[in-house]
Amino acid sequence: MIAELIEGSLFREVTAILVVAAVVALVGMKLRQPLIVSFIAVGLLVGPSALGLAGTAEADPHLHLFAELGIALLLFLVGLKLDLGLVRTLGPVALMTGLGQVGFTSVFGFLICLALGMDWVTSLYIAVALTFSSTIIIVKLLSDKREVDSLHGRIALGFLIVQDIVVVIAMVVLSAIAAGQAAGIATSGTGGAAGEIAMVFVWGAVMVAASLAIIRWVATPLTRMLAGSPELLIAFAVAWATLFAAVGDYLGFSKELGGLLAGVTLASTPLRETLASRLSPLRDFLLLFFFVGLGAQLDLGLVMAQVPEALLLSAFVLVGNPLIVLAIMAALGYAKRTGFLAGLTVAQISEFSLIFVAMGVTLGHVGPEALGLTTFVGIVTIASSTYMILNSHRLWTVCEPWLGWFARRPARREDAAEPVGPDHDTIVFGMGRYGGGIARELVARGHRVLGVDFDPTVTKGRGGLDLIFGDASDPEFVAGLPLGPVRWVVLAVPPHAGDMQSDDPRLTLLEALRAVGYRGQAAVIIRGPDDAARMHVAGADLTLEPYPDAAVRAAERIAGARGAAALP
Repeated sequence: MIAELIEGSLFREVTAILVVAAVVALVGMKLRQPLIVSFIAVGLLVGPSALGLAGTAEADPHLHLFAELGIALLLFLVGLKLDLGLVRTLGPVALMTGLGQVGFTSVFGFLICLALGMDWVTSLYIAVALTFSSTIIIVKLLSDKREVDSLHGRIALGFLIVQDIVVVIAMVVLSAIAAGQAAGIATSGTGGAAGEIAMVFVWGAVMVAASLAIIRWVATPLTRMLAGSPELLIAFAVAWATLFAAVGDYLGFSKELGGLLAGVTLASTPLRETLASRLSPLRDFLLLFFFVGLGAQLDLGLVMAQVPEALLLSAFVLVGNPLIVLAIMAALGYAKRTGFLAGLTVAQISEFSLIFVAMGVTLGHVGPEALGLTTFVGIVTIASSTYMILNSHRLWTVCEPWLGWFARRPARREDAAEPVGPDHDTIVFGMGRYGGGIARELVARGHRVLGVDFDPTVTKGRGGLDLIFGDASDPEFVAGLPLGPVRWVVLAVPPHAGDMQSDDPRLTLLEALRAVGYRGQAAVIIRGPDDAARMHVAGADLTLEPYPDAAVRAAERIAGARGAAALP
């Protein structure tokens, strides 16, 4: 019925798709799922196997164009975030963990697919697709939990960048194969194919050299010139991304790689964060049409027939990927808790996994059943890992007794920079602006303060304070602190936003302090009367609300200044 109403009108077709997308996304938001899960569901719903609102790329070329623009912008934003300096900063852990996870997942995923009766080409495609994790989803979840700057968050971002580089290499290989196939068909021989592949790499080298020249002499002056007009800046960024994508397509190494190079050329400019934040909504909107096109290629009956295979591969990703990350980080000397939290971030596949397999379908290397299987695995792993990451600390408490094998070596990487002496009377957890300000004021008043923060970079700039790296939500770390002479513990750890109370680090820390027999007093940052009541029940002696407390102090100073001014 709906398909008949929209037939013959692109406007009505797009309107119907957007309405379905809005409804499904609302349901996904209530279930606390990433937008990509909702978009995959929308693609399946509006495809020919369900509502029939969208057709294939041949039937709906306009929707296919939107999808290509969305992928080009996606790769452009990945290029903007391709911070190789972070990989260098983290040293071997990012490289070894990233490559180790990719190698483990691809090898064992390939063997599992072969055991399931797939041919070796399909097995290879699916195995490679299983290695990619979604940077977009992980950064969003870590940001929601305020763990981007934690040690496990930084390590996760490091090996996600390594994965992004592997994605680029895989797409280069696919582009070269596609060019070789086209040349082989045109020349009916292998000589022309080999020559065409060589030309792809030659033109690729030329475009990389041109990109480096743009980075060196053009990018920063150009973006500064455009920065005065936000509207023009966004229009320029979209034009820049599509221009590189079109050139990449013309030279034979795909729109995707062209879009990525466009982002890399602007990654060193001061405006890269502004560009990323402003383009993200447009990217998400256009990616909807990629998933619509994806759903148009899938037969729901064929997808549902692969449920056992999809569940087996999903279990492999959900369990195997975190365990290999945990094992590698334990071998490098990191605490098993840090390895566990970092490992959970790779317990899903990525939107790039679907793009990669979709390219294989386009090239004729694999059939639509491979894309359907990968899509099913994507839905299961992304949906499941979202809850795993959101409840990571609670999940750690459950799993910790079973992970003793990973603690065979001392966690030497996370030792404090200097031994903590038993001469502090106050410990401040969370050395941000508010916590750091409290610590400095207490020191000025003669207190002996020890500052603790989970951001390793904070503990490097001491500024006269005793600072150590540590995770306030790790009971083992709390138990190792010299709490005997401590009279006050200040929890300046930011409370979770919204209703995310399950992993509240303040509650975890208060419980850990009780467990180790701490008899001093505790002050806790809160965000309102209800939160204050909850913290007092949990054992807080004093609650601090930064903005109201600052307002009271400011009013007192203003009143005092006015009173002094009024004296004769």
